[in-house]
Amino acid sequence: MALRHMKPVAGCNSLWHSGAMKRIVISLGLILSAPALYAQDTMGAAAFDTYTQGKTFYYGAQGTAYGAEEYLPNQRVKWSFLDGECQEGYWYEDDGLICFVYDHRPDPQCWSFFKTAGGLVARFLTATSETELYEVEQSDAPLECKGPRIGV
Repeated sequence: MALRHMKPVAGCNSLWHSGAMKRIVISLGLILSAPALYAQDTMGAAAFDTYTQGKTFYYGAQGTAYGAEEYLPNQRVKWSFLDGECQEGYWYEDDGLICFVYDHRPDPQCWSFFKTAGGLVARFLTATSETELYEVEQSDAPLECKGPRIGV
């Protein structure tokens, strides 16, 4: 069947040429392909451990310092919001996410990690918000933590 003699549906030609339909088609394509891209780029436990173990990473969020984490052997970690206080914990992989459990916060905090040209990116997604952290610096030096508060 030759399509050269088909007449356009009224209003569709102007919708396509106005750019609105192009934006809708491109947006739908990106939305539908996002889960596949997201799954391909996520770091698993082995890649995450290889990249992080023995280092301290300093993270930023929205242009400001957010915190630092020291990655120790046996999937142990120390986290600080850069206030000198540290929380010890561990991490594990669960369904493609890297989950952290800390001594003072026993509920798992699960993040997706991606390695980019600029370094590590971590995304924490809840039903109401999304937090994205990015690697600002990494160091071989241990995280500096104050001692415990005695008598407080």
